[in-house]
Amino acid sequence: MGQCWTKACGQEKEDVPPTFGLASGNVFLVKSMEKWEEKMSEASDSGKIMVVNFSASWCNPCRTAAPAYHELADKYTSIIFLTVDVDELAELSTSWDIKATPTFIFFRDGRQVDKLVGGNKQELQKKTANIAESTRSLG
Repeated sequence: MGQCWTKACGQEKEDVPPTFGLASGNVFLVKSMEKWEEKMSEASDSGKIMVVNFSASWCNPCRTAAPAYHELADKYTSIIFLTVDVDELAELSTSWDIKATPTFIFFRDGRQVDKLVGGNKQELQKKTANIAESTRSLG
């Protein structure tokens, strides 16, 4: 479904509040490399799954996918859900080869196990459910 490759896909960055739909409830906004390392260590040390939404405030598909992402965070409380603004943490986004937004990366034990590019809500729900179920069957 929808994805953004450039700012032309959505509104100009200045037109949208900087954290629109990025963080609330069980979804944490990562604003620094230190916070990223902290959350990555937390997930790895605890054996938790982590889902990271690489997003941008100007990206309409990101804004459309945000409610589904938050619903998943409310449903799967044992999973760590993060949002990274690709403009605020460009270095991190580049290191994970983020070419379009939204991009969702799924981690288990600190390693990437899956990836979804684009705002396909059904696919996001399916991938999250599958990784949650596979972890339950391992435990």
